[in-house]
Amino acid sequence: MPELYNKEGLKARFDNWEKQLNGEKSSDFHSFRKESFDSYLKVGTPSRKHEEYKYTGLDKVIEKNFTEDDWNRSTDVTEQEVKENVIDDLDAYDIFFVNGILNKELSHWDELSKEINLMTVKEAFEANEKDCIENFGKHATPESDPFTAINDALTDEGIFINIKKGQILTKPVMIYYLNYTEEGGVITHPHNLFVFGENSQGEIIEKFDTIGENHSLSNIVSEIVVNRSAVVKYYKIQSEHNGNVHVGNTQVWQDENSNFTSTTLSFGGMMVRNNLNIALDASHCEANMYGLSLLKDNHHVDHHTTVDHRKPHADSNELYKGVFDDKSTGVFNGKIFVRQDAQKTNAFQSNRNVLLSEDATINTKPQLEIWADDVKCSHGATTGQIDPEQLFYLRSRGMDKQSARALLLYAFAMDIVEHIGNEQVRNYLENLISERLHKNF
Repeated sequence: MPELYNKEGLKARFDNWEKQLNGEKSSDFHSFRKESFDSYLKVGTPSRKHEEYKYTGLDKVIEKNFTEDDWNRSTDVTEQEVKENVIDDLDAYDIFFVNGILNKELSHWDELSKEINLMTVKEAFEANEKDCIENFGKHATPESDPFTAINDALTDEGIFINIKKGQILTKPVMIYYLNYTEEGGVITHPHNLFVFGENSQGEIIEKFDTIGENHSLSNIVSEIVVNRSAVVKYYKIQSEHNGNVHVGNTQVWQDENSNFTSTTLSFGGMMVRNNLNIALDASHCEANMYGLSLLKDNHHVDHHTTVDHRKPHADSNELYKGVFDDKSTGVFNGKIFVRQDAQKTNAFQSNRNVLLSEDATINTKPQLEIWADDVKCSHGATTGQIDPEQLFYLRSRGMDKQSARALLLYAFAMDIVEHIGNEQVRNYLENLISERLHKNF
């Protein structure tokens, strides 16, 4: 009997699904799926033998915790369950996915559609939308990662957002992904495309939550195109529980004079893998990448980042931090490529970690590969414990040990949160982090 998420299991699922598509089998969208699945079959699902997944054995975790029944679950959620997972007081255009399925009724779909070009990816293909056809699957290619290939082959949901030339979004786009597991496990494969036109500006926020105690698997791809002189801020917030498996591939492409800032905050999950890849494909563009992990129990979060400097006079800055307690595990693998044409590049990368227990683990590997000779680049990583002198100083001022420890860790985390420009999102995260630290995680 084929397993769930290997070549045999996925081929059986893909073949059965294809038989039910009827007229859609001849569509351009499905042709893309078939090509992606053929690409996946060449490599299969990565295991720990795969160099890029040596610390994150997703294949075993998926086979152990998920079943065939998890592919199709009810998407019914109550208003109260939705309300418990939204960011209070955030003035934004809300988009909701429930178990990987877009819910237009919950979303501000009509309101946002009046401001920008908004449709599902399938609708965009049917309408022959030029920016969708030219970009969907062209940046996060099936060859770039096996989980991207699986997503491309099996995706049936996703949104296409197109911010036109010179347009400035009046409110951020807030995308909630709710996995509702009260009735059993859930498997989802959404794939989104965000295209920011020349001189446009906007914010995209993605937030992932699980309702219920059963397992959920999210294999999501987000492609972000930042055209000339556009300014984009992107936030990813993961606040999931012990039964969640998350594989996220975020692929960014930048044109001349563009500015992109990403902030990723991970607060838990059985096994989380975040791939963030940025291609600086023109001169005078800038990319900033920030990340924070606050982990406890047996949680595992793996951040893989790549910055590809392809053209001269571009800057990138990267700072990822982690706090690991109990038996949690962190992985940081950051790569910076500076191509031969990318003279006058400035690229800086740093990874800093605090281990709070003897059983917590961090595997960190910052990497620089430089083919140009006129550049300024640096990278580094540190791992340690809470500074005993700082702890002693605070306690000598009358603070108890737990409060002193929480204050030091809060200050450590704020180095990342302070880069979030949206005040409402920043306040939400400051309160969330403070609450967790004062509860000893």
